[in-house]
Amino acid sequence: MERRQVLVGSFILEYALRRSTRRSIGFMVDDNGLRVTAPKRCTLADIENAIRAKQSWILSKLDDRRQRRAARLDKPPIEWKDGAKLPYLGGEITLRLHHAARNRTAFDPQAGELALGLVQGATELLVKERVKNWYKQQAEGLFAQRLDLYAPRVGVQYASMSVSSADARWGSCTIGRVIRLNWKLMFFSLPLIDYVVAHELAHIHEMNHSPRFWAHVGRVYPQYEEAKQLLRRRSQELPVLFG
Repeated sequence: MERRQVLVGSFILEYALRRSTRRSIGFMVDDNGLRVTAPKRCTLADIENAIRAKQSWILSKLDDRRQRRAARLDKPPIEWKDGAKLPYLGGEITLRLHHAARNRTAFDPQAGELALGLVQGATELLVKERVKNWYKQQAEGLFAQRLDLYAPRVGVQYASMSVSSADARWGSCTIGRVIRLNWKLMFFSLPLIDYVVAHELAHIHEMNHSPRFWAHVGRVYPQYEEAKQLLRRRSQELPVLFG
């Protein structure tokens, strides 16, 4: 991926450029900045003009990312010890650590406790990986359930689902109808998970964010605008879990 700079207004904007077989110029903003994906036939002048035309959206997203990053850095990280509180489905569960002959993980939904049996000498890194794997296992089952519930309502069939660990996206949908959902959605309440599920399924109808796309989302999830804003706020409020 090529790093480039372009003059936008009165300052220089840095971006990463990737060439692809796509038909149009695409933009994505994450914690690493602006990423531009452009057709091979596009000239640099075409790309820079497209950036300038989209500058209001790009600058708004970059500022939002800076604020979210600053908010995360201001929060103290989780202390990986017995009694630690972890976010789960919009609430909290308690981490319980105890010595055991072999590593075991058990969740008690009634008590809201995630118990990890740890062999002698287990490290904090091991605890974190065990907890992360548990979240991912829970995500696989819940995401499949919600996709199967919402797909008929949206009027689509998805090809497959996988759990992702993307830093910048809660979900994605490919032209092959493959849905990917971020396991960290398990931190949030079920209505917010359902919003992301409905959002990605609607992309099977429309691979864009046009009014027609949002109409598909709105038919099965009318409160999508509120959910979108709430998801953004909740993601800023989360403690630092995995670095």
